[in-house]
Amino acid sequence: MIDIHCHFLPGIDDGPDTLEESLDLARLAVKNGITHTVITPHIHAGRWENTSPIIKAIALDFKRALLENDIPLQVGVAAEVRIGVEIMDQINNRQIPFLGRWGNKKVMLLEMPHSHVPMGIERLVSWLLERNILPMVAHPERNKDIHRRLSKLDPLIEMGCLFQVTASSVAGQFGEPSRTRAIQLLEKGVVTVLASDAHNAKYRPPELHRGRDAAAEIIGEDGAYRLVLDNPWAIVSDQFAT
Repeated sequence: MIDIHCHFLPGIDDGPDTLEESLDLARLAVKNGITHTVITPHIHAGRWENTSPIIKAIALDFKRALLENDIPLQVGVAAEVRIGVEIMDQINNRQIPFLGRWGNKKVMLLEMPHSHVPMGIERLVSWLLERNILPMVAHPERNKDIHRRLSKLDPLIEMGCLFQVTASSVAGQFGEPSRTRAIQLLEKGVVTVLASDAHNAKYRPPELHRGRDAAAEIIGEDGAYRLVLDNPWAIVSDQFAT
């Protein structure tokens, strides 16, 4: 399986603190059937001031450590970008590493606040689309506004955004409201990928298999595998080209 949203790099955001913790996450990912992962540290103005050069430098050290410890996990690099006006300057200054491509558009993992769907998000999405950048909205099923009203997502669906649902949400590990919304989004056919959004080995492990199995009960086994294999690979395969 291919996991395109996780937090494995040490000391860069709210993921692992140490390199050994990072390697433990990688070992667990491999044990759970993940062969390729794209690490996506937070870029969040005022909180985690990461940039593409910073992320890539730390990722290079992580990749070396994987080789030195014989951990057979293939790693790509992107970021989870918190929505805000700063995105415009970040993109213009090439500070954001993209996930890959969907068709002829670059794909950016876009995070909303957990509490609400921000006013003006459609304007930002339009600005991105005009620049050939397609947002993939991270874990919409966990957003409190969307818990209250699923239709809050309709404008983004209509604009053609991609959507990444957390595998553990489908399996019920983020609570019933998130599970309900995840199931509804699967039934609507708007989920592009399932991803782990892993942060640590104990509470937020790199697990796709439970979410994949839960999704298979809703959309069938072939549909579930598309969300953890075919679709993510279509987006990120260029990161792993030799």
